Amino acid sequence: MNRGLVLRLESLVQLRGACRQLRAQSYRKVWGAQWKPVQASAHPLCSVLLRPQLCQKHRIISAALAQRRHLATKEETKKKKKKFPLTRGEVEIRQKMTIEELARAMGKDVDHIYEALLYTDVDLNSLEPDSILYEDHIKMIVQKSGMKYKSAKLKEEKERKNTDAVKRPPADPAVLTPRPPVVTILGHVDHGKTTLLDSLRKTQVASMEAGGITQHIGAFLVHMPSGEKITFLDTPGHAAFSAMRARGTNVTDIVILVVAAEDGVMEQTVESIQHAKNAGVPLILAINKCDKPEADPERVKKELLAHDVVCEEFGGDVQAVNISALKGENLMVLAEATVALAEMLELKADATGLVEGTVIESRKDRGKGPLTTAIIQRGTLRRGCVLVAGKTWAKVRFMFDENGKAVDAAPPGIPVEIMGWKDVPSAGDEILEVESEQRAHEVIDWRTYVEQQEKLKKDVEVIEAKQKEHRLEYKQQQQKLAHLTWRQRKAALYKANKHLLFQRPKDRREVAEDTLSVIVKGDVDGSVEAILNILDSYDCEDECKLDIVHFGMGDISENDLSLAEAFNGVIYGFSVKANDSIKKLADKKGIKIKLHNIIYKLIDDLKEELNSRLPPAVVETTIGEASVLDTFSVTVGKNKIPVAGCRVHKGLLDRKMKFKLIRSGDVIWKGSLSSLKHHKDDAQVIKAGMDCGLSLDRNLEFNVGDDIICYEETEVQQTTSWDPGF
Repeated sequence: MNRGLVLRLESLVQLRGACRQLRAQSYRKVWGAQWKPVQASAHPLCSVLLRPQLCQKHRIISAALAQRRHLATKEETKKKKKKFPLTRGEVEIRQKMTIEELARAMGKDVDHIYEALLYTDVDLNSLEPDSILYEDHIKMIVQKSGMKYKSAKLKEEKERKNTDAVKRPPADPAVLTPRPPVVTILGHVDHGKTTLLDSLRKTQVASMEAGGITQHIGAFLVHMPSGEKITFLDTPGHAAFSAMRARGTNVTDIVILVVAAEDGVMEQTVESIQHAKNAGVPLILAINKCDKPEADPERVKKELLAHDVVCEEFGGDVQAVNISALKGENLMVLAEATVALAEMLELKADATGLVEGTVIESRKDRGKGPLTTAIIQRGTLRRGCVLVAGKTWAKVRFMFDENGKAVDAAPPGIPVEIMGWKDVPSAGDEILEVESEQRAHEVIDWRTYVEQQEKLKKDVEVIEAKQKEHRLEYKQQQQKLAHLTWRQRKAALYKANKHLLFQRPKDRREVAEDTLSVIVKGDVDGSVEAILNILDSYDCEDECKLDIVHFGMGDISENDLSLAEAFNGVIYGFSVKANDSIKKLADKKGIKIKLHNIIYKLIDDLKEELNSRLPPAVVETTIGEASVLDTFSVTVGKNKIPVAGCRVHKGLLDRKMKFKLIRSGDVIWKGSLSSLKHHKDDAQVIKAGMDCGLSLDRNLEFNVGDDIICYEETEVQQTTSWDPGF
């Protein structure tokens, strides 16, 4: 019997007994007499001692009313439950919830969500706790969990106001003043660009450069004897630094194309011409190394005609100057040609108002912090100015010229190194001055917001494309199971996917043996960018995968070691250092740190590391060849063993080596010999021209005319077919 019903009956019986006592007391009308306990009913659940006092009656009435109220309250509660259902099982959902957010809203763990997704078209292998789910999947999960869902009220997002910093409108021609021209020296590697610039500014940069190759952009101001100033950008000529050369032409006014008189037009020469054309910058041709006996300047001019570079003597507008940068010959002629072209261009700029410029190079200095080399294009930069570039900002603390001397102001066309950045901006970023630090924060917040929105948009597109692909796979899978009942289909899907429940995405990552994980550290932003451009050209993923785990600027740190240890990677440093404590820790953990100052050696080292990750190739070397002349069998115990009578016609047969049986040009067996005999005697080696009998390590029938090849297997280290382009 229901326990609740029993309790209710007991309460009713108790109430009835109390009512009988009240009636009996009202009938007797006796006061002062001693009353005995009265039985409530045939089933005495309780007894009440009645006293002659008047308050006894009131107490009994109060007890009866309390019982009545208790029963009435329970009835009302039940009615309320029927009228107003509980909302405990409701889950508030919205569009594009992540797995983790849905689990939190449902009060479940993430594994519960994965289990509910087993019967959908979602690929569990591609899911992470922060993966976004479709709305129909969210509703299905909630329903399968025995809950109800309700849509969250959408908050109307106000359109965010654009607080970005922008360039000022064009200046009034009346306020424009002449400025020095910005000249970029371009050309092929080792054609004398740095030597030319060194001769112009009378310093010894070329002798200090590692390997004689400029590793990153240098910006210098050269004072001519006539009083004019020229700002030179020395860009690297190596193929790896094409992006840096392109960036140099974006801020330059004139390009000096250096071509060696004995080499002529080379690969990077053509590339430099293309950069200048894309930027719409005029050219001056400097034919270098004319002091050498094999120099042929006329051949250089004719070769350039094929690339639409026409010199003045051929009716074009390109000035050509024969020079010797090493001996300093005709350098003043080249400088005068540059000044003359700058006068024709009428280069002027507004030196007032907010500063505008371009980051040429950026780096981190241990004592000074983030530093940038910049060209000022408008306004005058002074100490205390607040600048923004990319997603970082600076309050200018100090400025230095190319010789490291502090300067107070930098007008347009002047290169300057800026100290005071909060973080390192990227080379090529636009520099804009703002009114205050608060305004700088507004600009950075807006740019960060825009970048996040773009990233979110791209992520959603990728997710939707991936889910569309899996929906198609799911439909195809459903068609295969269409002949089954829903119970059989459910069981089949669960059986196929249940192993994924015990394997979370974070536990699935394994670094394959044929994967080279690298960490790249460089001295400046442009150098790191150039190395990454080389690595982007890697196209041999089928041989060995190349995974760039991390890249950045500065010396090797403990964080780099931690990443290398986690990914079993190699650290490559370009013009950076690793202190003794870092080296000892790396040796202890077995982590390779490879430091280089020349790009060629770094890439060659990386190729050797790739080669070491490739599995060795097995090479077969033929030792001897024999032909089957006759076949017969020998009985050994109860087994008949096929034997081939052969004659060696090339090399020798060595029983210790491996053999293969060739029939009609096809290899039908590979293995070892079980016996090799010559005139019924066991033999180890059979030489050319000798007859022998042999049997294989398996019972395989021979045919007359089969070929027996004796060969040796050796392992040879493979080399990657990747060609970085130099």
